[in-house]
Amino acid sequence: MKRIIGAAAFPASEQAQWVEVDADSAGQRLDNFLIRRLKGVPKTHVYRIIRSGEVRVNKGRAGADTRVAVGDVVRLPPVRISGKVAEKLEKPAPPREFPVLFEDEHLVAVDKPAGVAVHGGSGVSFGVIEQLRQARPGARFLELVHRLDRETSGILLVAKKRSALMRLQDQFRERETGKTYLALVVGTWPANRKVIDVPLHKYLQADGERRVKVVAPGDPDGMRSITIVKVAQRIFHPLPWGEGRGEGCGCSHWRILSLWRRPAPVAGHPTSAGPGAGCARRTRAGSA
Repeated sequence: MKRIIGAAAFPASEQAQWVEVDADSAGQRLDNFLIRRLKGVPKTHVYRIIRSGEVRVNKGRAGADTRVAVGDVVRLPPVRISGKVAEKLEKPAPPREFPVLFEDEHLVAVDKPAGVAVHGGSGVSFGVIEQLRQARPGARFLELVHRLDRETSGILLVAKKRSALMRLQDQFRERETGKTYLALVVGTWPANRKVIDVPLHKYLQADGERRVKVVAPGDPDGMRSITIVKVAQRIFHPLPWGEGRGEGCGCSHWRILSLWRRPAPVAGHPTSAGPGAGCARRTRAGSA
């Protein structure tokens, strides 16, 4: 058996391996620890080897939600990947730097353009995080703090330390972080319409894509969502019907869904009854 010390990712192997957890990986859930390291291994298989007890932490069984600590030794069983996946792994994402809005030793804030996924997934070979890692081979740790829809442009936060990742995600979870979006809408927004309070339901499609929909008040699956709206600028210009979607209108985004049924629907949004070029852009992620 092979023992590896450190947190660097490595490809699937046909031999059992022992991996010692370092400071950068401390605090991670076991399932996420494995998914990041067993490149090319389907998530379903990762959970299967955890449930079967083939994965061990300090020689004992552990659950998917177990938090690994510095010095823990994790046993990875032999795993195989298909030839197609192996070929894909041999062709890493092309390196790409994105416009940096802010950076220090803890995090980097980049300006994500519309049309670029934040990470690889169903039907997408790579995204911002994979390209950023290739562009910064000396970086020991780069992880997404949050996500933006592929067609939504705006600020994307990437943590450079595990401690920063956990703290920032805690802030998002506890609603300590404010989010501001710009959207282009069609029509005249009513002066008295400043707060939109609608219940929304998050769900997954068959391909694993996240979606959100407005549900009726009292729906057990609905989560209360409040959007504060401020008119930034009025543009008196005709928008022809059926034109392109412009800089993007993240169709699964709950802020957009909060608007589309209102008097002035989001322009170009696929579920809006409005014309023109859609625009949704994350403009700020800061302390509320």
